[in-house]
Amino acid sequence: MKIFQQEIGLRERKRGFHLITNEIINALPQISGIRTGMCQVFIQHTSASLCINENADPTVRQDFEMYFNKVVPENDPGYLHDDEGPDDMPAHLKAALLGSSVSIPIRNGRLYLGTWQGIYLCEHRNYGHRRNIVITAWGE
Repeated sequence: MKIFQQEIGLRERKRGFHLITNEIINALPQISGIRTGMCQVFIQHTSASLCINENADPTVRQDFEMYFNKVVPENDPGYLHDDEGPDDMPAHLKAALLGSSVSIPIRNGRLYLGTWQGIYLCEHRNYGHRRNIVITAWGE
């Protein structure tokens, strides 16, 4: 079994849902040597998250942003945690809903995503930060 791991820093992005599939693939070229395996992508933050979804139509990412802003609004008077502004607690809640990692099968040296699937960085802060990602791949 082969195991590879790489940590990368993603550039700052504004709030929204951003495709990062190519950045993940380029960061760990050793995946090409794995015939059958798994790849886990993990974000080391509590105000941004990861998910897998539509990679072709950008309106899907806009609708994601609209939906999550309705479900978890800013300026809710019930929030106690607002140390970094009105987007602080909503960012933590959105990240908890979506999660901090995704797992993707590896098949014949490639991430075995579906035809229309891509990996999203879900930036939940109005002004995003540089985000640290840990990519771990293993298999034979």
